[in-house]
Amino acid sequence: MEREHYSKQFDTELNEIREKLLEMGGKVEFMINDALKALVDRDSVLAEKVIAFDHKINRLEMDIDERCLEVLARRQPAARDLRFITLALKIVTDLERMGDQCRNIGKRAIELNELPPLKPYIDLPRMALHASVMVKEALNAFVAGDDQLALKVCRDDQFVDDLNEQIQRELLTFMMADPATIARAMKINHVAKCVERIADHATNVAEMVIFMVKGKDIRHTAV
Repeated sequence: MEREHYSKQFDTELNEIREKLLEMGGKVEFMINDALKALVDRDSVLAEKVIAFDHKINRLEMDIDERCLEVLARRQPAARDLRFITLALKIVTDLERMGDQCRNIGKRAIELNELPPLKPYIDLPRMALHASVMVKEALNAFVAGDDQLALKVCRDDQFVDDLNEQIQRELLTFMMADPATIARAMKINHVAKCVERIADHATNVAEMVIFMVKGKDIRHTAV
């Protein structure tokens, strides 16, 4: 009976970590969407909210780190449970860095909103939406232990990379045609880079899920 009680407590603690990770991921998704909305709608008030919201992501990172370390110290888990907790510690770092990228987008949005529009934003919102879905699916894969969904996330990263390259080429064309556009183009370039890095962090999470489920490290390999 005592062993059963211990096991139930342990399961509860692991579920709390899962729920906190999903909460943090959901907040990151909102940040991505709001950061791009602030840019597209030229809404600097919303951009300021995105920047301020980053502290909540940082707070969640510290909270999840603390819970994981407590479980490691008190439960001394082994095998799959140990992989789950150690990977949770890595995943929370990727999520925190996604929040940082959203904060950076918010800063660039405020600067761009004070300048005349360079062009309608078309590919950037598509890119951000795709990255946001990647974040959601990577976390769902982690919670469900779904290596196939994780593999899909890894493969979807190419779509974001392709859009990023397309945006870079278009911005280069603007800068070559009119030097007066360089400052604005460079800021938009920074936003695109931030979105591309968010997708990279989602891919990192997906790769860790595959390692957790399959025990196979696919980093730096073609998928």
